[in-house]
Amino acid sequence: MNDTRLVPGTYILDPERTTIRADVKAMFGLTTVHGRFRLEAGQVSIAGDPAASRVHASIAAGSFASGLGVRDGHVVSADLLDARAYPAITFAGQGARRDGDGWVVPGSVTAHGTTVPAEIRLGGVRVESGEPRFSATVRLDRTSFGVTKKKGMVGRAVHVIIEAVGQLA
Repeated sequence: MNDTRLVPGTYILDPERTTIRADVKAMFGLTTVHGRFRLEAGQVSIAGDPAASRVHASIAAGSFASGLGVRDGHVVSADLLDARAYPAITFAGQGARRDGDGWVVPGSVTAHGTTVPAEIRLGGVRVESGEPRFSATVRLDRTSFGVTKKKGMVGRAVHVIIEAVGQLA
């Protein structure tokens, strides 16, 4: 997490240049649906001691887009995400610890009115043109959030891939 070119501080994530992709198996595992969400707000606070670092991000549940309007409408409906009742999906994490070649940030994800523990795995932090770029992944079980409809048609495991760009606050 401590790239020598990345100075400790608070970095605001840029919603326009951040991508959040969610991949899930569908049709009894025969295909994978690739969808995207829009970041509403986020920040990464990097401390000199990685254990004191923090991450917070919020995405718009209703922003799911896979390129198929009928499917997208169904995903955000009361059958699955229920974005009208639960408009935000958030991650809050504190601390970072080494895990093999990378870093893990423990925290929690809140979605569909339920908060569950989750660990985001940092795939890399690099600086390009003076801006930090964060790559991270997290695997979630949708049933942990009470999203249980469409068994077989929609897999349980959701693999989330984040590519974020930040600016020092």
